[in-house]
Amino acid sequence: MPSRNDDPVAQALQRATVSIIDAIVDVAASNPVVLIDGRAGAGKTTLSRMVAANWPLAGRPQLIALDSLYPGWDGLDAGVERALHDILRPHARGLLSTWRRWDWELATDAEAHAVTPALGVILEGCGAVNSATARLADVSVWVESPDAARKRRALDRDGDGFRPHWDRWAAQEERHLERDDPRALATLRVTVP
Repeated sequence: MPSRNDDPVAQALQRATVSIIDAIVDVAASNPVVLIDGRAGAGKTTLSRMVAANWPLAGRPQLIALDSLYPGWDGLDAGVERALHDILRPHARGLLSTWRRWDWELATDAEAHAVTPALGVILEGCGAVNSATARLADVSVWVESPDAARKRRALDRDGDGFRPHWDRWAAQEERHLERDDPRALATLRVTVP
C-alpha cells in the first residue's frame, strides 16, 4: 500500500486498512461481512474505500454506505434496520437480495441494487455495529476521532448540506452510542486523528 506522505490522518487510515485486511484474511471466508461504524467525519467512508481497493479475496466486495439507506436526516435507526433486513440477513442466509437507495433530494426510495451472497460486503456508516448486525459480521470496526476534527472534516466534505443538520444527526449518534455500545461490540477499534 503506497504511503500518502506525512499526513497523520492518511497514515492512521493506512494502518487501519492493513489491520482490517489482516482480519479479513484471518476469517478465512470467501464472502465475509465487514461493518465499519463511527460518528460523522470519523473517516469511515475513506477507510471503507481503502479496504475495498485492497480487498484480499477473489471478487470485488459489495461496498454499501448507510448514507444511501438512511431515509432522511432523522433516519439513522431506520437506515440500519433497512440494512439488516435487506442486506445482512439475506446475505447470511445465502440469499440474493436487493436494497433501495434513498434519494435525499426527492425524499423517496430510488433505484434498487442487488446483493449477492457469493461476494463479501462492506457496510459503512454510523449505526452499522449493534447487537443484531454484529452477530452477522465477520469483522466489525469502530472508528474513533476527536470531535473537532470530525466536525471539520464532515463540514468540509458536505458543507452547507450538512451544517444545519449537524446537531440533529449528532443526537442520533449519541443515542446509538449509549444504546448499542458499538465500541464494545467492535472486533477492531481504530483511531483517526
